[in-house]
Amino acid sequence: MFNGSGYGDDIEPSPSKSRKKGSPDADDDNRNDSCQIMVDNSDNILRVLRKLYVEKAMCDVYLKVGNKDYGAHRIILCASSDVFQSLSRVCINYMCKHVPHAASHNQLFSWLQYSTYSTSCLHSKVFETCQNYIKWNFESVANTPDFSNFDVDMFIKILQQNDIVVHNEMVLYNCVVRWLELQKIKMYQIRTSNSEVEEEYKLLVERIMKYIRFPMMTPRELADLLLSPLIKQHKEFFVDRMAIGMKYHSGYTDQIQSDYNTEEGKLLFTPRLYTSDSCSAVLTIDNFWSIPTYHTSTFVFSSHLSAAEHESHKVNEWLVDLYPRGVWFRKCFLIVWQGTLEVPQEILSTVRLSLTCRELSETAMRVKVSVLIYGFQGGVEHVMEVREKIHHFAAHDKVMNIDDLIPFNELNTPATQQTEHDTPYLVGPNRDQLKLNLVIAPIR
Repeated sequence: MFNGSGYGDDIEPSPSKSRKKGSPDADDDNRNDSCQIMVDNSDNILRVLRKLYVEKAMCDVYLKVGNKDYGAHRIILCASSDVFQSLSRVCINYMCKHVPHAASHNQLFSWLQYSTYSTSCLHSKVFETCQNYIKWNFESVANTPDFSNFDVDMFIKILQQNDIVVHNEMVLYNCVVRWLELQKIKMYQIRTSNSEVEEEYKLLVERIMKYIRFPMMTPRELADLLLSPLIKQHKEFFVDRMAIGMKYHSGYTDQIQSDYNTEEGKLLFTPRLYTSDSCSAVLTIDNFWSIPTYHTSTFVFSSHLSAAEHESHKVNEWLVDLYPRGVWFRKCFLIVWQGTLEVPQEILSTVRLSLTCRELSETAMRVKVSVLIYGFQGGVEHVMEVREKIHHFAAHDKVMNIDDLIPFNELNTPATQQTEHDTPYLVGPNRDQLKLNLVIAPIR
């Protein structure tokens, strides 16, 4: 066996394996010997690890004992101790459940950045939870001091997403302007030349604003934007993009057809999860614990089938039936030509949302139905989950069901446990309100 220095001078052949040179047995033994050679580099590895510990190089965790901090490495702790390995999982679960708390204490983007550079599947769960919180609660996040710490590349990645929840695209634009202004302040803090700052800021504006979907703004909003300082300063960049928006609203689709045919262009004409009255409705059930089993709450609302101004007359009416405490189909009798057929009762332990198209503006239409589910975590009410489903409504298919909208047991505990049950799916001052937001968007 090689020694720790890597040299093999002290290897001695085993007498039991002495063979004549050139014999088949000797050749086999030579092959076996080469397969059994091992390198013992443990001393060197220990020296390297000791150096990392002493110099606190790449320490990613600190243990506080009394008033003293000890730097360490998570991978070593986890490999050496089942306790620390379990603590890593506990910490990850804690972070996932307390992302709203982190956001309210200006730690959201540090958590996001922390989880970005880890290849661990556990850390990817933290990353996904943080990213979803940002997308689904974008307006509230944009109003925190921590918003300025949003990394440029990650900000762009978020802006490319279709499931950002905002009131409308104009609100998103104003949030982006605020982020840009915060970045400009940072630039002046590290740059001495005003010309350098202006050039860097110009490039940043163009890099970010290309992901704003101007066709999703109304013609009035586009006209008002022409007076904004940012648009005036970068007129050459914005004019063409805003012109595409005006042509879209005027119905000049042939003039912007080339924009539809690119991946980036398709995003321009794809609505996000807008919560404005034109395409969404808030569904709430108050005094939740007092409603009976198999209760049905019914809502009626209308939505536009297109964001384009020239198609504003296309409006559909919808009927929503919400079953938060299970679905009960009572026993009934069906009269057919052979006689009377008994249909037995059926009970489904599911939280169901049933959407019915009351009137079709067109013979058929394909829409994306998104349900924003509000929750209460870390002392913060927020959009906790988003469920999406694409459905093709037609004269023969006017109903779409979404089952298991919320885990059934979360909303249907035994009566003796209701006062103690702490479900995150109820909001309001008394934590007894079920709140959803239904968003309907047409798909080209």
